[in-house]
Amino acid sequence: MLRWARRVAVVAMVAMLIPAAAKAAKDELVIGISQFPTGFHPNLSSHVALSLIHGMTRRPLTVFDADWKLICLLCAKLPSRQDGTIRDWQTDEGKPGLEVDYAIRGDAVWGDGTPVTTKDVLFTWKIGRIPEAGINNQELYRRMEKVIALDDKRFTIQWNKRTCDAEAINGFEIVPSHLEAAAAADPAQYRSRNAYDTDPTNPGLYHGPYRITRVEPGASVTLEPNPTWWGQQPHFKRIVVRTIENTAALEANLLSGEVDYIAGEDGISLDQALTFERRHGDDYNVVFKPGLFYEHIDLMLDNPVLTDLRVRRALLHAIDREAISARLFEGKQPVADTFVHPLDSVHIDEVRKYPFDTALAKQLLDEAGWTDIRGGIRHNAAGEPLRLEIMTTSGNRVRELVEQVIQSNLRDAGVDLRIRNEPARVFFGRTVQRRQFDAMAMFAWFSSPNNIPRSNLHSMEIPTEKNGWSGQNYTGYASPTMDEAIDKVEVECGAAEQAKWWRTIQTEYAENLPVLPLYFRANAFIMPKWLSGVTPTGHQYPSTLWIENWTAQ
Repeated sequence: MLRWARRVAVVAMVAMLIPAAAKAAKDELVIGISQFPTGFHPNLSSHVALSLIHGMTRRPLTVFDADWKLICLLCAKLPSRQDGTIRDWQTDEGKPGLEVDYAIRGDAVWGDGTPVTTKDVLFTWKIGRIPEAGINNQELYRRMEKVIALDDKRFTIQWNKRTCDAEAINGFEIVPSHLEAAAAADPAQYRSRNAYDTDPTNPGLYHGPYRITRVEPGASVTLEPNPTWWGQQPHFKRIVVRTIENTAALEANLLSGEVDYIAGEDGISLDQALTFERRHGDDYNVVFKPGLFYEHIDLMLDNPVLTDLRVRRALLHAIDREAISARLFEGKQPVADTFVHPLDSVHIDEVRKYPFDTALAKQLLDEAGWTDIRGGIRHNAAGEPLRLEIMTTSGNRVRELVEQVIQSNLRDAGVDLRIRNEPARVFFGRTVQRRQFDAMAMFAWFSSPNNIPRSNLHSMEIPTEKNGWSGQNYTGYASPTMDEAIDKVEVECGAAEQAKWWRTIQTEYAENLPVLPLYFRANAFIMPKWLSGVTPTGHQYPSTLWIENWTAQ
């Protein structure tokens, strides 16, 4: 009897300890993603994995929230014409511009206790205007004719264009001048010497709820609460963002408990998530969020084969995108006709479309001179085979499946498509950024509502060694009509003018096909039942920007 009583007591004690241990374990959150950032500088790298991490460690001046509304995060209040903080202004050359007043939150400080001030604003602006530094989105800095510090927290930007969205300053990512100035002394070396990439655990680099405390290159990033954070204190004492590039292995790590949550922004593919929900939906919360995520194939327009529009159109007609959507994604990822999602208010449907039509694809290739068919592969008059190469991120199961479907489809039209994939850190960090792919690069763009595609479609945004490989026009697309439409949609703000230029942008895109549109993605957020507060946005600004609302129940 005594022995039995002791056993009951031990069992009871263990039962009492289990909830406490589980609660303690929930002080740490392990987020699984499929790609490792190509760098940590907010103005030198552009990558969804980095965006997700920066959502926890930084606060942009302005962003779009989960309701697609523009809000302040680092700024004190959105400027407006009504309160006089947006004013018409003229450049020294007499061109129409804008003068806009902004204010940094009074309580904003870097993680080392240094206040966020206009010194940081001026430094960021100055280094952004030096092409050799290789800062992303150089057009933004070219427009900032002058930045005037009014005091430590207030500043005025004189914009040399009278744009329609002057209150938004989303792309202006402030960095700490007290840490970055030395690295920027030689702008041409700034990309390799900046503190974000040479000393990423320096607390002074961050001003969000968390700061990076450990980096295992290619594997994980560890974050801990930032003691100087001014907002609501975050729940988790540690967050580990773990990269597992093979998406099947990422799912397995979730089931084994090595990962708590798979981030929708950069996690497993939709087909995997649908299967996962059927098998494990009782144990996890699976949320499917459609949004402004556009899967596509960038075409290298310097390739002589792809300079022929008939070939580009033939390639798209030859791909059965409807079958890809239906069979891999149960129709939840609709076929795209352009880069503008139907959820976006500027979307138009009246554009050239490319239904699956192998016969038409063959006719176009015949017209382009690829008429000699040997061994099922087309050749031109010079005897050259119609051979192209496609690349994407290795280990991404769904992209590899899509590549195989495309390869088979194009083979039916007489095109020899070769697959050569690379790890994401190489593919995005060098191959795509420096335009080193031979023909086709498959990946996704993520954007904000009504996002003007200057960085990836304007001819001034083609990356070159001379401009420090800035810009994201990786195809090399140069169209005077597209350039004009992008320039005009930014400054002609009436409803009729906006509609006109957005129509031109989308129709030109569909007519000229610098890119092969595939489908719009729906991201799958796979969360444990105990995790709450995660709110997917459906656009480029990640759910982690509100990490302080995440809790363990």
